[in-house]
Amino acid sequence: MRLTSITTKTGDNGTTGLADGSRVDKDCVRLDALGDLDELNSVLGILVASIGKSPLAGQIRQIQNMLFDMGAELALPEHMLITEQHLHALEQQVTELNTQLPPLQEFILPGGNLNAAHAHHARAVCRRVERQLLRLSRSEQVNSWSLKTINRLSDLLFVMARTLARKDDQNEISWSR
Repeated sequence: MRLTSITTKTGDNGTTGLADGSRVDKDCVRLDALGDLDELNSVLGILVASIGKSPLAGQIRQIQNMLFDMGAELALPEHMLITEQHLHALEQQVTELNTQLPPLQEFILPGGNLNAAHAHHARAVCRRVERQLLRLSRSEQVNSWSLKTINRLSDLLFVMARTLARKDDQNEISWSR
């Protein structure tokens, strides 16, 4: 189904429709998770626009599509699209990027340059998505692969931030105690 009219007025009473036709309050945990997922995808869009033709841009676009699948799971309860393969793909990307980085000696401050800062922002929003999915899983069915995958995504965004901070001979900024 594609929207032909953006203004439907069906949500004026504080509810919204899920893909299965049911209506839920706009402030329920499921909708909080969907909203945070949407924010993460938007922040990733900013990151892609910022990094231009970097090889990471293609990886991030794939992640954005995966996040739409995760959103579909939330919009259609008991529908599962995220699988073990999604988790393994992210783990492989983490390993590949991390092998190119020096070992961590200290905590890293978010930033270093604008692109790294965008990646750190995405990582922080990703952690919020994870907390919301966990909160939702306490009362409703949540795909366990989605929970694991969103956790791994935050790891990937961290190593992407580290990679981007070092681009063009720049450095990461370490925490100064």
